[in-house]
Amino acid sequence: MAEREAEALQRSEVARRKAQSEIERAQYELEGERLRAEEIAREEVSKQQIEIAAEAEAERQRRIARGQADAILAKYNAEAEGTRAVLEAKAAGYQSLVSSAGGDAKAAATLLMVEKIEEIVARQTEAISNLKIDKITVWDSGSGGEGGSTANFVSSLIKSLPPVHDVAKMAGVDLPDYLGSMKEE
Repeated sequence: MAEREAEALQRSEVARRKAQSEIERAQYELEGERLRAEEIAREEVSKQQIEIAAEAEAERQRRIARGQADAILAKYNAEAEGTRAVLEAKAAGYQSLVSSAGGDAKAAATLLMVEKIEEIVARQTEAISNLKIDKITVWDSGSGGEGGSTANFVSSLIKSLPPVHDVAKMAGVDLPDYLGSMKEE
């Protein structure tokens, strides 16, 4: 009987140890699952934080872009308004000029061109100002008739410069009669 008790005691000890081992293994698995769940939770939190930060940055960029677009739009609106005001002022000025010319638009355009002739002549002068003429040699035999050929040369040189009427003609403008006219040669 002692032997049986010893065997029973031994079997119960083996069963107890086996049960203890199963309990420890189950606890180990539970602990592993708990740690995995914690890791997943941390990763999920980290992922959400990254997503929130990315969304916040995207919104910040959208607001910056919207602000820049609004500034550009305001700038172009102001430029357009300024251009419109300039054009309206010019239109009113031209209308006033036509009215003062007795309603004759061609006469008003001629008056505007008369104002610009000085600038046109200045540009023509500037165009030939860089021509370098070191000297002009005139051979005069003295047999040029009235006034001599040197005098004729100087006279024809002056005539070769475009007078105001020719400049106006090149610009396609008929000058008013009160500015005189050129003789036809």
